Amino acid sequence: LAKYYIQEGAAEGINSDCAFVQMCLETGFLKFGNLVTPEMHNYCGLGSMDADHPGEVFATEQLGVRAHIQHLHAYDTTEDITLNNECIDRRYKYVKPRGKAPTIYQLAGTWAMDKSYGNKLDALLTRLEQY
Repeated sequence: LAKYYIQEGAAEGINSDCAFVQMCLETGFLKFGNLVTPEMHNYCGLGSMDADHPGEVFATEQLGVRAHIQHLHAYDTTEDITLNNECIDRRYKYVKPRGKAPTIYQLAGTWAMDKSYGNKLDALLTRLEQY
């Protein structure tokens, strides 16, 4: 899974470490336990809202990682920066305005309503740095 984050992040200019720790936070270190299940290959909760909308499903691990990276791309980049791979993130077009969160701290209140979201990601990055 880490290899896919490195490959897909490099393809779209997204920091793979940031995306990887976000996956850890969103999935409870791949324990899942909420609406999203492991078989969905949805590593960031894309489209997960309630029992009627448990989230997007991707055919493979790599496609799930690609969708996650692409969604971060929408948050990180402006309209003039396009994706290098074909867009498989069906929610990409809903990120308005594009580029509204170029740092992990700006994901708080946008990607997640948790005001501590960026700090949680930063703490996980610090833990990852130890390895």
